[in-house]
Amino acid sequence: QVQLVESGGGSVQAGDSLRLSCVISGGAFSRSTIGWFRQVTGNEHEFVAGINWSDDSTRYVDSVKDRFTISRARANDKNTVYLQMNSLKPEDTAVYSCRARRPGYATILTTSPDYPYWGPGTQVTVSS
Repeated sequence: QVQLVESGGGSVQAGDSLRLSCVISGGAFSRSTIGWFRQVTGNEHEFVAGINWSDDSTRYVDSVKDRFTISRARANDKNTVYLQMNSLKPEDTAVYSCRARRPGYATILTTSPDYPYWGPGTQVTVSS
């Protein structure tokens, strides 16, 4: 059973930083891709950043380039993907969730249906 659990969200001021974490368990994701998406109520899930687990290649939506960094780590049999968010803006306010493609699917795509596994999400609120 694949599980993804996010943490690290919160309420901050514009210009502040947050680091989101996503712990992944129950699947063989060494040849897959993990993505961070965000959703504002009533809108579609927006791709934010993705990382190919096997070669560490990354991809970002233009609005977060040079501000957000996605990375991964494996320690003590725990797989974690991080999203370091700097220079936060009010328009970054959303529920952020991590999503995983099926093992073996490594291309970093930007549409949420291509990621069939996801966590419950964590709220990020940025005030001006």
